[in-house]
Amino acid sequence: MAVDYAVIVVYLAGMLAMGWWGMRRAGSKSEFLVAGRRLGPWMYSGTMAAIVLGGASTIGGVGLGYRHGLSGAWMVFTIGLGLLALSVFFSARIARLKVYTVSEMLDLRYGGRAGLISGIVMWAYTLMLAVTSTIAYATIFDVLFDLNRTVAIILGGTIVVAYSTLGGMWSITLTDMVQFVVKTIGVLLLLLPIAVVKAGGFGEMRAKLPDEYFAPFGIGGETIFTYVLIYTFGMLIGQDIWQRVFTARGDKVARWGGTVAGTYCLAYALAGAVIGTAAKTLYPDLGSADDAFATIVKDELPIGVRGLVLAAALAAVMSTSSGALIACATVANNDIWSRLRSAGREGGDGAGGDARHDEVRGNRLFVLIMGVAVIAVAIALNNVVEALTVAYNLLVGGLLVPILGGLLWRRGTVYGALAAVIVGGGAVVGLMAAYGILATEPIYYGLLSSLAAYVIVSLMTRPTDEAVLVAWRRRLAGQEGEVGAVASAGEGAVPVV
Repeated sequence: MAVDYAVIVVYLAGMLAMGWWGMRRAGSKSEFLVAGRRLGPWMYSGTMAAIVLGGASTIGGVGLGYRHGLSGAWMVFTIGLGLLALSVFFSARIARLKVYTVSEMLDLRYGGRAGLISGIVMWAYTLMLAVTSTIAYATIFDVLFDLNRTVAIILGGTIVVAYSTLGGMWSITLTDMVQFVVKTIGVLLLLLPIAVVKAGGFGEMRAKLPDEYFAPFGIGGETIFTYVLIYTFGMLIGQDIWQRVFTARGDKVARWGGTVAGTYCLAYALAGAVIGTAAKTLYPDLGSADDAFATIVKDELPIGVRGLVLAAALAAVMSTSSGALIACATVANNDIWSRLRSAGREGGDGAGGDARHDEVRGNRLFVLIMGVAVIAVAIALNNVVEALTVAYNLLVGGLLVPILGGLLWRRGTVYGALAAVIVGGGAVVGLMAAYGILATEPIYYGLLSSLAAYVIVSLMTRPTDEAVLVAWRRRLAGQEGEVGAVASAGEGAVPVV
Protein backbone atom coordinates (compact mmCIF):
# COMPACT_ATOMS: atom_id res chain seq x y z
CA MET A 1 0.00 0.00 0.00
CA ALA A 2 3.02 2.32 0.34
CA VAL A 3 2.94 3.13 -3.39
CA ASP A 4 -0.81 3.82 -3.26
CA TYR A 5 -0.33 6.08 -0.24
CA ALA A 6 2.42 7.97 -2.03
CA VAL A 7 0.16 8.59 -5.04
CA ILE A 8 -2.58 9.99 -2.80
CA VAL A 9 -0.24 12.15 -0.71
CA VAL A 10 1.37 13.66 -3.83
CA TYR A 11 -2.10 14.35 -5.24
CA LEU A 12 -3.32 16.08 -2.06
CA ALA A 13 -0.12 18.13 -1.79
CA GLY A 14 -0.61 19.22 -5.40
CA MET A 15 -4.12 20.43 -4.61
CA LEU A 16 -2.82 22.63 -1.81
CA ALA A 17 0.02 23.96 -3.99
CA MET A 18 -2.45 24.98 -6.68
CA GLY A 19 -4.53 26.74 -4.06
CA TRP A 20 -1.48 28.78 -3.09
CA TRP A 21 -0.72 29.57 -6.73
CA GLY A 22 -4.34 30.57 -7.37
CA MET A 23 -4.19 33.04 -4.48
CA ARG A 24 -1.71 35.14 -6.47
CA ARG A 25 -4.21 35.50 -9.34
CA ALA A 26 -7.30 36.28 -7.25
CA GLY A 27 -6.75 40.03 -7.02
CA SER A 28 -10.33 41.19 -7.60
CA LYS A 29 -13.86 40.03 -6.95
CA SER A 30 -14.22 38.88 -10.55
CA GLU A 31 -10.98 36.89 -10.39
CA PHE A 32 -11.88 35.32 -7.06
CA LEU A 33 -15.49 34.35 -7.83
CA VAL A 34 -15.52 33.67 -11.59
CA ALA A 35 -11.82 33.41 -12.60
CA GLY A 36 -11.99 36.79 -14.31
CA ARG A 37 -14.46 35.38 -16.87
CA ARG A 38 -11.43 34.29 -18.89
CA LEU A 39 -11.57 30.51 -19.30
CA GLY A 40 -11.00 29.11 -22.78
CA PRO A 41 -12.75 26.07 -24.25
CA TRP A 42 -10.49 23.29 -22.98
CA MET A 43 -10.20 24.51 -19.42
CA TYR A 44 -13.90 25.40 -19.35
CA SER A 45 -14.92 21.93 -20.58
CA GLY A 46 -12.70 20.14 -18.09
CA THR A 47 -13.78 22.15 -15.08
CA MET A 48 -17.47 21.94 -15.99
CA ALA A 49 -17.27 18.16 -16.34
CA ALA A 50 -15.36 17.97 -13.06
CA ILE A 51 -17.93 19.82 -11.01
CA VAL A 52 -21.00 17.91 -12.22
CA LEU A 53 -19.35 14.47 -11.89
CA GLY A 54 -18.83 14.13 -8.16
CA GLY A 55 -18.85 11.33 -5.63
CA ALA A 56 -22.50 10.53 -6.32
CA SER A 57 -21.75 10.17 -10.03
CA THR A 58 -18.68 8.00 -9.41
CA ILE A 59 -19.27 5.89 -6.30
CA GLY A 60 -23.05 6.19 -6.55
CA GLY A 61 -23.05 5.56 -10.31
CA VAL A 62 -21.11 2.32 -9.85
CA GLY A 63 -23.50 1.38 -7.06
CA LEU A 64 -26.50 1.88 -9.33
CA GLY A 65 -24.79 -0.28 -11.96
CA TYR A 66 -24.29 -2.97 -9.32
CA ARG A 67 -27.98 -2.81 -8.36
CA HIS A 68 -29.63 -2.32 -11.77
CA GLY A 69 -27.06 -3.13 -14.44
CA LEU A 70 -26.60 -0.92 -17.50
CA SER A 71 -29.79 1.06 -16.75
CA GLY A 72 -28.04 2.29 -13.61
CA ALA A 73 -26.41 4.82 -15.92
CA TRP A 74 -29.61 6.88 -16.04
CA MET A 75 -28.89 9.08 -13.02
CA VAL A 76 -25.57 10.37 -14.38
CA PHE A 77 -26.99 10.28 -17.93
CA THR A 78 -29.71 12.78 -16.94
CA ILE A 79 -27.03 15.02 -15.44
CA GLY A 80 -25.28 15.01 -18.81
CA LEU A 81 -28.56 15.75 -20.60
CA GLY A 82 -29.16 18.71 -18.30
CA LEU A 83 -25.69 20.09 -18.98
CA LEU A 84 -26.21 19.68 -22.73
CA ALA A 85 -29.57 21.50 -22.56
CA LEU A 86 -28.04 24.31 -20.49
CA SER A 87 -25.10 24.68 -22.87
CA VAL A 88 -27.08 24.60 -26.12
CA PHE A 89 -30.10 26.69 -25.16
CA PHE A 90 -29.16 29.00 -22.28
CA SER A 91 -25.44 29.25 -21.56
CA ALA A 92 -24.64 32.03 -24.05
CA ARG A 93 -27.35 34.29 -22.62
CA ILE A 94 -26.34 33.46 -19.06
CA ALA A 95 -22.68 34.28 -19.75
CA ARG A 96 -23.61 37.63 -21.32
CA LEU A 97 -25.45 38.76 -18.17
CA LYS A 98 -22.11 39.34 -16.38
CA VAL A 99 -23.55 38.65 -12.93
CA TYR A 100 -22.26 36.52 -10.08
CA THR A 101 -25.36 34.71 -8.83
CA VAL A 102 -28.69 33.36 -10.03
CA SER A 103 -30.47 35.76 -7.68
CA GLU A 104 -28.81 38.75 -9.36
CA MET A 105 -30.21 37.45 -12.65
CA LEU A 106 -33.70 37.32 -11.13
CA ASP A 107 -33.36 40.87 -9.83
CA LEU A 108 -32.28 42.09 -13.26
CA ARG A 109 -35.15 40.35 -15.02
CA TYR A 110 -37.92 41.26 -12.59
CA GLY A 111 -36.73 44.64 -11.38
CA GLY A 112 -35.54 43.72 -7.90
CA ARG A 113 -37.21 42.24 -4.81
CA ALA A 114 -36.85 38.61 -5.86
CA GLY A 115 -33.19 38.14 -4.94
CA LEU A 116 -33.25 37.68 -1.17
CA ILE A 117 -35.81 34.90 -0.94
CA SER A 118 -34.39 33.10 -3.97
CA GLY A 119 -30.94 33.51 -2.45
CA ILE A 120 -32.05 31.75 0.73
CA VAL A 121 -33.41 28.79 -1.26
CA MET A 122 -30.25 28.64 -3.39
CA TRP A 123 -28.04 28.86 -0.30
CA ALA A 124 -29.84 25.89 1.28
CA TYR A 125 -29.32 23.88 -1.91
CA THR A 126 -25.61 24.68 -2.29
CA LEU A 127 -24.98 24.06 1.42
CA MET A 128 -26.52 20.59 1.31
CA LEU A 129 -24.73 19.80 -1.96
CA ALA A 130 -21.41 20.69 -0.34
CA VAL A 131 -22.31 18.67 2.76
CA THR A 132 -23.18 15.52 0.83
CA SER A 133 -19.95 15.78 -1.17
CA THR A 134 -17.96 16.23 2.02
CA ILE A 135 -19.52 13.16 3.65
CA ALA A 136 -18.19 11.06 0.76
CA TYR A 137 -14.63 11.62 2.02
CA ALA A 138 -15.42 9.17 4.80
CA THR A 139 -15.84 6.31 2.33
CA ILE A 140 -12.65 7.05 0.39
CA PHE A 141 -10.34 7.68 3.35
CA ASP A 142 -11.74 4.61 5.09
CA VAL A 143 -10.53 2.54 2.12
CA LEU A 144 -7.20 4.36 1.99
CA PHE A 145 -6.16 4.78 5.60
CA ASP A 146 -8.83 3.01 7.68
CA LEU A 147 -9.76 6.33 9.28
CA ASN A 148 -12.93 6.81 11.29
CA ARG A 149 -15.73 8.84 9.74
CA THR A 150 -15.19 12.14 11.59
CA VAL A 151 -11.43 12.27 11.01
CA ALA A 152 -11.91 11.44 7.31
CA ILE A 153 -14.47 14.23 6.86
CA ILE A 154 -12.24 16.75 8.64
CA LEU A 155 -9.17 15.73 6.63
CA GLY A 156 -10.83 15.87 3.21
CA GLY A 157 -12.93 18.93 4.04
CA THR A 158 -9.96 20.88 5.39
CA ILE A 159 -7.96 20.40 2.18
CA VAL A 160 -10.87 21.60 0.03
CA VAL A 161 -11.60 24.57 2.30
CA ALA A 162 -7.91 25.51 2.32
CA TYR A 163 -7.38 25.72 -1.44
CA SER A 164 -10.83 27.20 -2.06
CA THR A 165 -10.26 29.94 0.53
CA LEU A 166 -6.80 30.79 -0.76
CA GLY A 167 -7.48 31.30 -4.44
CA GLY A 168 -11.23 31.13 -4.94
CA MET A 169 -12.35 30.14 -8.42
CA TRP A 170 -8.83 30.25 -9.84
CA SER A 171 -7.64 27.63 -7.36
CA ILE A 172 -10.77 25.57 -7.89
CA THR A 173 -10.40 25.79 -11.67
CA LEU A 174 -6.78 24.65 -11.60
CA THR A 175 -7.49 21.78 -9.22
CA ASP A 176 -10.57 20.80 -11.22
CA MET A 177 -8.50 20.47 -14.39
CA VAL A 178 -6.13 18.11 -12.61
CA GLN A 179 -9.11 16.26 -11.14
CA PHE A 180 -10.69 15.94 -14.58
CA VAL A 181 -7.50 14.36 -15.98
CA VAL A 182 -7.15 12.05 -12.97
CA LYS A 183 -10.81 10.95 -13.23
CA THR A 184 -10.51 10.31 -16.95
CA ILE A 185 -7.40 8.18 -16.54
CA GLY A 186 -8.48 6.46 -13.33
CA VAL A 187 -12.10 5.63 -14.17
CA LEU A 188 -12.41 5.53 -17.97
CA LEU A 189 -8.96 4.35 -19.04
CA LEU A 190 -7.99 2.08 -16.13
CA LEU A 191 -10.85 0.90 -13.92
CA LEU A 192 -13.38 0.35 -16.73
CA PRO A 193 -11.31 -2.03 -18.92
CA ILE A 194 -9.73 -3.80 -15.93
CA ALA A 195 -13.15 -4.41 -14.34
CA VAL A 196 -14.56 -5.86 -17.58
CA VAL A 197 -11.53 -8.12 -18.08
CA LYS A 198 -11.60 -9.32 -14.46
CA ALA A 199 -15.30 -10.14 -14.82
CA GLY A 200 -14.52 -12.34 -17.84
CA GLY A 201 -15.73 -9.97 -20.54
CA PHE A 202 -19.26 -9.05 -21.56
CA GLY A 203 -20.06 -12.62 -22.55
CA GLU A 204 -19.34 -13.91 -19.06
CA MET A 205 -21.25 -11.01 -17.50
CA ARG A 206 -24.33 -11.78 -19.60
CA ALA A 207 -24.08 -15.47 -18.73
CA LYS A 208 -23.95 -14.86 -14.98
CA LEU A 209 -26.46 -12.02 -14.61
CA PRO A 210 -30.21 -11.78 -15.31
CA ASP A 211 -31.36 -10.29 -18.62
CA GLU A 212 -32.78 -7.21 -16.90
CA TYR A 213 -29.20 -6.16 -16.06
CA PHE A 214 -28.73 -5.43 -19.76
CA ALA A 215 -32.13 -3.82 -20.43
CA PRO A 216 -31.78 -0.07 -21.14
CA PHE A 217 -34.89 0.82 -19.11
CA GLY A 218 -34.59 -1.85 -16.44
CA ILE A 219 -34.38 0.73 -13.65
CA GLY A 220 -37.99 1.74 -14.37
CA GLY A 221 -39.70 4.52 -16.30
CA GLU A 222 -40.89 6.38 -13.18
CA THR A 223 -37.36 6.43 -11.75
CA ILE A 224 -35.96 7.77 -15.03
CA PHE A 225 -38.65 10.47 -15.18
CA THR A 226 -37.86 11.50 -11.61
CA TYR A 227 -34.15 11.70 -12.45
CA VAL A 228 -35.00 13.99 -15.36
CA LEU A 229 -37.08 16.29 -13.15
CA ILE A 230 -34.48 16.48 -10.40
CA TYR A 231 -31.11 16.28 -12.13
CA THR A 232 -31.72 17.46 -15.70
CA PHE A 233 -33.72 20.49 -14.55
CA GLY A 234 -31.38 20.96 -11.57
CA MET A 235 -28.47 21.39 -13.98
CA LEU A 236 -30.34 24.26 -15.64
CA ILE A 237 -30.63 26.44 -12.55
CA GLY A 238 -28.04 25.54 -9.90
CA GLN A 239 -25.74 28.30 -8.67
CA ASP A 240 -22.78 25.91 -8.72
CA ILE A 241 -23.34 25.28 -12.44
CA TRP A 242 -24.15 28.88 -13.37
CA GLN A 243 -21.05 30.12 -11.58
CA ARG A 244 -18.98 27.95 -13.91
CA VAL A 245 -20.84 29.36 -16.92
CA PHE A 246 -19.86 32.83 -15.68
CA THR A 247 -16.19 31.85 -16.01
CA ALA A 248 -16.42 31.36 -19.81
CA ARG A 249 -14.44 33.76 -21.99
CA GLY A 250 -17.36 34.23 -24.39
CA ASP A 251 -20.58 32.87 -25.83
CA LYS A 252 -18.95 30.20 -27.97
CA VAL A 253 -16.86 28.89 -25.11
CA ALA A 254 -19.93 28.57 -22.91
CA ARG A 255 -21.94 26.82 -25.61
CA TRP A 256 -19.41 24.48 -27.18
CA GLY A 257 -17.30 23.87 -24.10
CA GLY A 258 -20.41 22.93 -22.15
CA THR A 259 -21.55 20.65 -24.98
CA VAL A 260 -18.25 18.78 -24.83
CA ALA A 261 -18.56 18.47 -21.04
CA GLY A 262 -22.14 17.18 -21.34
CA THR A 263 -21.11 14.58 -23.90
CA TYR A 264 -18.29 13.47 -21.60
CA CYS A 265 -20.88 13.01 -18.81
CA LEU A 266 -22.85 10.60 -21.01
CA ALA A 267 -19.73 8.45 -21.51
CA TYR A 268 -18.95 8.61 -17.79
CA ALA A 269 -22.48 7.46 -16.98
CA LEU A 270 -22.15 4.35 -19.12
CA ALA A 271 -18.68 3.61 -17.71
CA GLY A 272 -19.96 3.68 -14.12
CA ALA A 273 -22.85 1.35 -14.96
CA VAL A 274 -20.55 -1.13 -16.72
CA ILE A 275 -18.10 -1.11 -13.80
CA GLY A 276 -20.98 -1.74 -11.40
CA THR A 277 -22.26 -4.60 -13.57
CA ALA A 278 -18.78 -6.14 -13.59
CA ALA A 279 -18.64 -5.81 -9.80
CA LYS A 280 -21.98 -7.65 -9.54
CA THR A 281 -20.49 -10.47 -11.60
CA LEU A 282 -17.41 -10.68 -9.37
CA TYR A 283 -19.10 -10.04 -6.00
CA PRO A 284 -22.79 -10.99 -6.22
CA ASP A 285 -23.47 -10.78 -2.47
CA LEU A 286 -22.12 -7.44 -1.27
CA GLY A 287 -23.93 -6.05 1.75
CA SER A 288 -24.39 -2.64 0.10
CA ALA A 289 -24.34 -1.66 -3.56
CA ASP A 290 -22.41 1.48 -2.65
CA ASP A 291 -19.50 -0.75 -1.54
CA ALA A 292 -19.04 -2.00 -5.12
CA PHE A 293 -16.59 0.73 -6.13
CA ALA A 294 -14.33 0.36 -3.10
CA THR A 295 -14.43 -3.44 -3.26
CA ILE A 296 -13.44 -3.79 -6.89
CA VAL A 297 -10.71 -1.19 -6.49
CA LYS A 298 -9.21 -2.86 -3.40
CA ASP A 299 -9.40 -6.44 -4.65
CA GLU A 300 -8.84 -6.28 -8.40
CA LEU A 301 -6.42 -3.45 -9.18
CA PRO A 302 -2.63 -3.70 -9.02
CA ILE A 303 -0.50 -1.59 -6.71
CA GLY A 304 -0.07 1.97 -7.95
CA VAL A 305 -3.06 1.72 -10.27
CA ARG A 306 -5.20 1.27 -7.19
CA GLY A 307 -3.83 4.49 -5.73
CA LEU A 308 -4.50 6.38 -8.96
CA VAL A 309 -8.10 5.13 -9.17
CA LEU A 310 -8.72 6.04 -5.53
CA ALA A 311 -7.23 9.44 -6.31
CA ALA A 312 -9.78 9.63 -9.16
CA ALA A 313 -12.60 8.97 -6.70
CA LEU A 314 -11.15 11.59 -4.38
CA ALA A 315 -10.90 14.00 -7.32
CA ALA A 316 -14.56 13.43 -8.15
CA VAL A 317 -15.62 14.27 -4.61
CA MET A 318 -13.29 17.27 -4.27
CA SER A 319 -14.37 18.89 -7.53
CA THR A 320 -18.05 18.87 -6.61
CA SER A 321 -17.34 19.82 -3.00
CA SER A 322 -15.20 22.83 -3.88
CA GLY A 323 -17.63 24.03 -6.56
CA ALA A 324 -20.57 23.77 -4.19
CA LEU A 325 -18.58 25.49 -1.43
CA ILE A 326 -17.70 28.60 -3.43
CA ALA A 327 -21.27 28.75 -4.75
CA CYS A 328 -22.62 28.55 -1.20
CA ALA A 329 -20.26 31.28 0.00
CA THR A 330 -21.03 33.52 -2.99
CA VAL A 331 -24.77 33.29 -2.38
CA ALA A 332 -24.39 33.75 1.39
CA ASN A 333 -22.29 36.89 0.95
CA ASN A 334 -23.74 38.54 -2.16
CA ASP A 335 -27.40 37.52 -1.98
CA ILE A 336 -28.11 37.31 1.76
CA TRP A 337 -25.63 38.98 4.07
CA SER A 338 -24.79 42.01 1.93
CA ARG A 339 -28.45 42.64 1.08
CA LEU A 340 -29.46 42.53 4.72
CA ARG A 341 -26.54 44.73 5.76
CA SER A 342 -26.58 47.41 3.09
CA ALA A 343 -29.52 47.00 0.71
CA GLY A 344 -29.68 50.74 0.06
CA ARG A 345 -25.99 51.41 -0.49
CA GLU A 346 -24.85 52.29 -4.01
CA GLY A 347 -21.43 51.96 -5.55
CA GLY A 348 -19.46 50.38 -8.35
CA ASP A 349 -18.05 46.89 -8.57
CA GLY A 350 -14.38 46.88 -7.77
CA ALA A 351 -13.83 50.64 -7.78
CA GLY A 352 -10.26 51.14 -6.65
CA GLY A 353 -7.58 48.90 -5.20
CA ASP A 354 -8.79 49.07 -1.58
CA ALA A 355 -12.35 48.22 -2.63
CA ARG A 356 -11.10 45.26 -4.66
CA HIS A 357 -9.02 44.09 -1.74
CA ASP A 358 -11.98 44.35 0.64
CA GLU A 359 -14.23 42.45 -1.78
CA VAL A 360 -11.73 39.61 -2.13
CA ARG A 361 -11.13 39.53 1.61
CA GLY A 362 -14.86 39.47 2.33
CA ASN A 363 -15.57 36.68 -0.14
CA ARG A 364 -12.54 34.73 1.10
CA LEU A 365 -13.86 35.02 4.67
CA PHE A 366 -17.26 33.69 3.61
CA VAL A 367 -15.67 30.71 1.87
CA LEU A 368 -13.85 29.91 5.12
CA ILE A 369 -16.99 30.35 7.27
CA MET A 370 -19.17 28.26 4.96
CA GLY A 371 -16.42 25.63 4.73
CA VAL A 372 -16.30 25.22 8.51
CA ALA A 373 -20.11 25.04 8.58
CA VAL A 374 -20.14 22.39 5.84
CA ILE A 375 -17.65 20.21 7.74
CA ALA A 376 -19.65 20.55 10.97
CA VAL A 377 -22.96 19.64 9.30
CA ALA A 378 -21.33 16.74 7.44
CA ILE A 379 -20.09 15.29 10.73
CA ALA A 380 -23.55 15.57 12.28
CA LEU A 381 -25.49 14.24 9.29
CA ASN A 382 -25.81 10.57 8.38
CA ASN A 383 -28.31 10.15 5.55
CA VAL A 384 -26.67 11.50 2.40
CA VAL A 385 -29.43 10.48 0.01
CA GLU A 386 -32.14 12.26 1.99
CA ALA A 387 -30.05 15.42 2.34
CA LEU A 388 -29.34 15.54 -1.40
CA THR A 389 -33.00 14.86 -2.22
CA VAL A 390 -34.15 17.72 0.01
CA ALA A 391 -31.63 20.04 -1.66
CA TYR A 392 -32.69 19.22 -5.22
CA ASN A 393 -36.41 19.19 -4.38
CA LEU A 394 -36.18 22.71 -2.94
CA LEU A 395 -34.07 23.93 -5.85
CA VAL A 396 -36.26 22.56 -8.63
CA GLY A 397 -39.61 22.99 -6.88
CA GLY A 398 -38.91 26.56 -5.79
CA LEU A 399 -36.67 28.12 -8.44
CA LEU A 400 -37.02 26.29 -11.77
CA VAL A 401 -40.21 28.06 -12.84
CA PRO A 402 -39.22 31.68 -12.02
CA ILE A 403 -35.76 31.24 -13.56
CA LEU A 404 -36.84 29.61 -16.82
CA GLY A 405 -39.97 31.78 -16.87
CA GLY A 406 -37.79 34.87 -16.69
CA LEU A 407 -35.69 33.65 -19.61
CA LEU A 408 -38.59 32.49 -21.78
CA TRP A 409 -41.80 34.43 -20.88
CA ARG A 410 -41.94 38.20 -21.17
CA ARG A 411 -45.19 38.47 -19.19
CA GLY A 412 -43.74 37.01 -16.00
CA THR A 413 -43.65 39.51 -13.12
CA VAL A 414 -41.76 39.84 -9.87
CA TYR A 415 -44.89 38.95 -7.89
CA GLY A 416 -45.38 35.87 -10.01
CA ALA A 417 -41.75 34.90 -9.37
CA LEU A 418 -42.09 35.39 -5.61
CA ALA A 419 -45.34 33.41 -5.59
CA ALA A 420 -43.67 30.58 -7.51
CA VAL A 421 -40.78 30.40 -5.05
CA ILE A 422 -43.00 30.51 -1.97
CA VAL A 423 -45.78 28.23 -3.20
CA GLY A 424 -43.46 25.74 -4.92
CA GLY A 425 -40.98 25.62 -2.06
CA GLY A 426 -43.76 25.39 0.54
CA ALA A 427 -45.50 22.60 -1.39
CA VAL A 428 -42.27 20.62 -1.63
CA VAL A 429 -41.60 20.91 2.11
CA GLY A 430 -45.19 20.04 3.04
CA LEU A 431 -45.38 17.08 0.68
CA MET A 432 -42.01 15.73 1.87
CA ALA A 433 -43.41 15.81 5.41
CA ALA A 434 -46.58 14.03 4.26
CA TYR A 435 -45.22 11.47 1.79
CA GLY A 436 -41.61 11.10 2.93
CA ILE A 437 -38.41 12.74 1.77
CA LEU A 438 -37.66 10.14 -0.90
CA ALA A 439 -41.19 10.11 -2.37
CA THR A 440 -41.76 11.35 -5.93
CA GLU A 441 -44.94 13.32 -5.15
CA PRO A 442 -43.16 16.38 -3.63
CA ILE A 443 -41.25 17.22 -6.82
CA TYR A 444 -44.20 16.46 -9.13
CA TYR A 445 -46.80 18.52 -7.30
CA GLY A 446 -44.30 21.13 -6.14
CA LEU A 447 -43.39 21.93 -9.73
CA LEU A 448 -47.03 22.05 -10.84
CA SER A 449 -48.02 24.35 -7.98
CA SER A 450 -45.05 26.61 -8.65
CA LEU A 451 -45.96 26.87 -12.34
CA ALA A 452 -49.63 27.58 -11.55
CA ALA A 453 -48.71 30.29 -9.03
CA TYR A 454 -46.26 31.92 -11.44
CA VAL A 455 -48.69 32.08 -14.35
CA ILE A 456 -51.77 33.10 -12.36
CA VAL A 457 -50.10 35.78 -10.23
CA SER A 458 -48.13 37.17 -13.21
CA LEU A 459 -51.36 37.55 -15.23
CA MET A 460 -53.15 39.14 -12.26
CA THR A 461 -50.43 41.73 -11.58
CA ARG A 462 -49.07 44.66 -13.51
CA PRO A 463 -46.59 43.72 -16.28
CA THR A 464 -42.92 44.32 -15.61
CA ASP A 465 -41.93 47.91 -16.30
CA GLU A 466 -40.74 48.38 -19.89
CA ALA A 467 -37.53 50.09 -18.72
CA VAL A 468 -36.65 46.95 -16.75
CA LEU A 469 -37.27 44.75 -19.78
CA VAL A 470 -35.22 47.05 -22.03
CA ALA A 471 -32.29 46.89 -19.61
CA TRP A 472 -32.75 43.11 -19.38
CA ARG A 473 -32.65 42.69 -23.16
CA ARG A 474 -29.53 44.83 -23.36
CA ARG A 475 -27.82 42.61 -20.81
CA LEU A 476 -28.87 39.47 -22.65
CA ALA A 477 -27.41 40.94 -25.83
CA GLY A 478 -24.12 41.69 -24.05
CA GLN A 479 -24.51 45.45 -24.39
CA GLU A 480 -23.74 46.25 -20.73
CA GLY A 481 -20.49 45.91 -18.81
CA GLU A 482 -19.91 43.57 -15.91
CA VAL A 483 -22.68 44.09 -13.40
CA GLY A 484 -23.19 47.38 -15.20
CA ALA A 485 -26.87 47.70 -14.37
CA VAL A 486 -26.59 46.54 -10.81
CA ALA A 487 -26.04 49.06 -8.11
CA SER A 488 -23.44 47.81 -5.64
CA ALA A 489 -23.73 44.25 -6.91
CA GLY A 490 -20.54 43.53 -5.07
CA GLU A 491 -22.36 44.51 -1.91
CA GLY A 492 -25.49 42.58 -2.86
CA ALA A 493 -27.77 45.56 -3.51
CA VAL A 494 -30.75 45.44 -5.82
CA PRO A 495 -30.38 46.47 -9.47
CA VAL A 496 -31.01 49.95 -10.75
CA VAL A 497 -32.72 49.61 -14.11
